[in-house]
Amino acid sequence: MGTNAVTSIDLEGVKFFKRGKVREIYDLDDKLLIISSDRISCFDVILPTPIPGKGEVLTKVSEFWFNFTSDIIPNHLITASVEEFPQVLAKYKDVLQGRSMLVKKTEPIPLECVVRGYLSGSGWKDYKKTGSICGIKLPEGLRESDKLPEVIFTPSTKADIGHDENISQEYVEKQIGKETTDKLKEVSIALYKKARGYAEKNGIIIADTKFEFGKIGDEIILIDEVLTPDSSRFWPLDQYAPGKGQPSFDKQFVRDYLETLGWDKIPPGPELPDEIVAKTKDKYLQALKILTKS
Repeated sequence: MGTNAVTSIDLEGVKFFKRGKVREIYDLDDKLLIISSDRISCFDVILPTPIPGKGEVLTKVSEFWFNFTSDIIPNHLITASVEEFPQVLAKYKDVLQGRSMLVKKTEPIPLECVVRGYLSGSGWKDYKKTGSICGIKLPEGLRESDKLPEVIFTPSTKADIGHDENISQEYVEKQIGKETTDKLKEVSIALYKKARGYAEKNGIIIADTKFEFGKIGDEIILIDEVLTPDSSRFWPLDQYAPGKGQPSFDKQFVRDYLETLGWDKIPPGPELPDEIVAKTKDKYLQALKILTKS
């Protein structure tokens, strides 16, 4: 894993498609090339300080989970091996190595399919205010980080710029139809449960995560990243103690640091000190090692 941070990737002569908070996407006709940079976003703001090697972790973890969950739903991954990429990308092999994926092009469904098995983050904040998350009523008396009685589906909007917002299942049904909503809910919960079972056997609690889906014709497939430290809360099982926030192998560590600064969560974000960068990198590497055994 590299020591120098990669914050942007310019592939001259290759058709540029889109730049996300972390990823750069290039258009290869019926396929896309997704490159994971080392940028990190918190509270939907890209921070000025990258985490060296983070993009490689996201790529390797996603590749692992795409293969692990392919029995539940097809996904967009074609290959993460640069040797199998189209010839037009050959001269960029060094910069693409370990941090890029060739994927199928889909029509993305504009929805973040959030699944929660534990009470944390924005879900905990909503519960304290209303006793519910996304309109789902929960039992009284739950503590922060408690395991929920049932896994719940709590979708949010998908914002390229600005903040994602939690929404109700009924709202989603009005946007994309009940049949598609039911399918996304069923698949999201199945993906989460399979991954959670595997992770717990290896010492990690997946408290919550988000999935994204796209369509090829009428077929729905899993896209974007999957079950990474950017898109999930990973807690060390041997330190789990409900009633408070948990130590983690994900970017919650950075969020917690930012919360101490009095930052208003409006761009530009604050610089991260070297110590926070080093600890964050270590946490991502720990997640990679535990989950993929690599």
